[in-house]
Amino acid sequence: MTPPATASTPTRSPEAIRAEREAFYARIGQDNLAPLWEQLHNLVTKTPTSACVPAHWSYNQVRAYITEATDLITAQEAERRVLILENPGLRGKAAITTSLYAGLQCILPGEVARAHRHSQSALRLILEGDGAYTSVNGEKTIMRRGDFVTTPSWTFHDHGNDSDKPMVWLDGLDVQLVAALDASFAESSNDDQQALQRPVGDSVLRYGNGMAPVDWTPAPNKASPLFCYPYARTRESLFGMQAGGQPDPCLGYKLRYIDPLTGGAPMPTMGAYAQLLPRGMTTLPYQCSSGTVFAVLEGEVDVQVNDTRFTAVPNDVFVIPSWAAHTFSVRDDAVLFSFSDRPVQEALALYRENRSGRV
Repeated sequence: MTPPATASTPTRSPEAIRAEREAFYARIGQDNLAPLWEQLHNLVTKTPTSACVPAHWSYNQVRAYITEATDLITAQEAERRVLILENPGLRGKAAITTSLYAGLQCILPGEVARAHRHSQSALRLILEGDGAYTSVNGEKTIMRRGDFVTTPSWTFHDHGNDSDKPMVWLDGLDVQLVAALDASFAESSNDDQQALQRPVGDSVLRYGNGMAPVDWTPAPNKASPLFCYPYARTRESLFGMQAGGQPDPCLGYKLRYIDPLTGGAPMPTMGAYAQLLPRGMTTLPYQCSSGTVFAVLEGEVDVQVNDTRFTAVPNDVFVIPSWAAHTFSVRDDAVLFSFSDRPVQEALALYRENRSGRV
């Protein structure tokens, strides 16, 4: 402890004090210690700070790269032939937000992406094509544009394309979140394709009509027993809401996908949402603490995120970082799909939003 200055003890200069402290920090660093007071302002911030930045991927531009990738490598060689959507602020981390991964996957007619399973939960939003499939735990789901398809944690899954055209979808995974917890496990199947144990659509019949088997119990992975949420039903719900009242000034008409048996998110680490922005709407500024990935299913959306502006058209993907103020403007009806880590933040009582219109 430094004694107070006295008449016989000259006051030390700021440079001398700084040098003494830096010497102390270097000395304790050799024993794997560090002074909190030098880092506290970076660790406990008044509002979220993130290296994630607003970004927009034009599907028309990326689609050409996808075609080129199919010429360079087969689905079998790649295991998953995907172009990662890397956030410009997080390059080299395979991340679209600090907690989430996203990519565009393509399967050509006749191809199979072999079966495997992993700790990470995954979702698919079908952007192009009709008739390919995902099999999850022995049940095949036929995929059509706009469908939201899940692959819960630690479930064997494979993809295949029995149609005559390429299929492209948006993948979303909680890769970075699982990595932060050091909880990643993976296992390959001995077979490229799973043996089917149930008919196509079995989970919808069992769980999608307001009913469930009498002996149903929640799965260990806490995921929805439904693997596919058809876009036709989503779209019907969104446009039907217009007859029931005015849109939310910040969100338009927005719905969340749920586990029909619990009301929770389809998977515990990622929430998925669909929203309709009615013709002529400009939303009020909105902020939330979960970085969010969006894909346009219908219409065109003018997006302003802080000082960044762009226009997103069908199949485009864009990301809005945590606590970034943003507005949407549309001329005609537009439908957006989105996903985020909101269920995790809500479970930990961390989620916040600002709908006041003041940022």
